[in-house]
Amino acid sequence: MMKLEMNETGNDQIVLGLELFSTPILYPENVPELPEVETIAQGLNKRVAGDAIESVWIGSRKQPLKSPADVIAATLEGKRISRVDRAGKHIVFDLEVEAPVWHARTTKTKKTKKTKSHAGRGQIRRATQQSDAATAQWIVHLGMTGRIVVSEPIAEIAKHTHLIAKLASGRELRFIDPRMFGKLSVHSGGFDPGGVEPLEVSEENFIKLFRGRKTPIKSALLNQKLLRGVGNIYADESLFRSGIRPRRRAASITREQLSKLHQAVQEVLREAIALGGSSISNYVDADGEEGFFQLQHRVYGREGEPCLVCGTAIRRVVLAGRSSHFCQNCQK
Repeated sequence: MMKLEMNETGNDQIVLGLELFSTPILYPENVPELPEVETIAQGLNKRVAGDAIESVWIGSRKQPLKSPADVIAATLEGKRISRVDRAGKHIVFDLEVEAPVWHARTTKTKKTKKTKSHAGRGQIRRATQQSDAATAQWIVHLGMTGRIVVSEPIAEIAKHTHLIAKLASGRELRFIDPRMFGKLSVHSGGFDPGGVEPLEVSEENFIKLFRGRKTPIKSALLNQKLLRGVGNIYADESLFRSGIRPRRRAASITREQLSKLHQAVQEVLREAIALGGSSISNYVDADGEEGFFQLQHRVYGREGEPCLVCGTAIRRVVLAGRSSHFCQNCQK
C-alpha cells in the first residue's frame, strides 16, 4: 500500500513497500515538458483510472483556479475517472458519470490548523442538485511548482495544497503548488490546448509550420500555438541533433534541415519518455521516482563542458529570456 509521509525537511515521501522515495517540490525553475507530463499522466492512469471521485475540497486561494471553484467541484463529484491522458503540457482526466451527480454548495471550514482531513481554510463541496453533464474533463497544468499526488487520507497534508479529491477507493488526489502558477479547470469535453502534437505531426506538416517564419527557430519550437509540449530542454537537444543553432531564423533553414529537425524532435521526446523524463530541479514522476534523460543531455545544462561529438566547449546564450545551449562547431 502506498503512503504519503512528511520527512524532516517538510517534503513529502511516498512509501511503496519497503522502498522510500523522496518527492521534493517540482520545478522551481523549469516548467515540466511533454515527456515529464506524459510520464506523470501514465502513472496516474495506472493508479486511478476506474476510481470515482466522491467529494472535493478546494482551498481558499483563487490563483490556481482557471474555472470557478463551485464548477470544478460540481463537475468532479460523482464522476468516474475513465482515463488520464496528456494534451500538450496538460494532464487530462476524462470523467464519466458514476452515480447521480449534483451541483455543489459550499460550506466554509473553520480557520484552524491543518488537520488530517482538510488543509486549513477552504471549502468542502457537497452535492445538492442534479447535474446534466454525463461526461467531462478535468484539466491540470502543473505550472512551475505544481504536482498532483495520490495519497492515503491519513497522510499529513502538505503546505500549499489547493485541492483534495476523495476517491471511492479511500485514497485521495491532492494538487499542491507553492507558487500557484499551475492551473485547474474543467471542460465539457474535447479539450484542445492548441498547436499540434510533436509525436503525431507528419514531416510535411512539421516543415509547413516553420517555413518562412522570421523568428529564431528555438523561439518557434517553444511556441505552443505551433507545436505543443516542447520546452527548453528538448528544444536544445533536438536542435543539437539536427545541427541547427538556436538563434538561426526559421526562414533560413532548408527543407532538408527541417526534415532532420522533425526526426530529432520525435527521437528526443520518445527517448525521454522511455527514461521517465529529465530530473532537472527535482522532477519526480507519479511514483516518486526520478527520470534519467538528464544523463543523456548532450548540450542542455552543459555550459563550458566539452561537446560529446567534437570537444568544443558548449555555449549558453539567452534567447527571449530563456537559456539556450549549443555547440558552435556542430551547429550552424
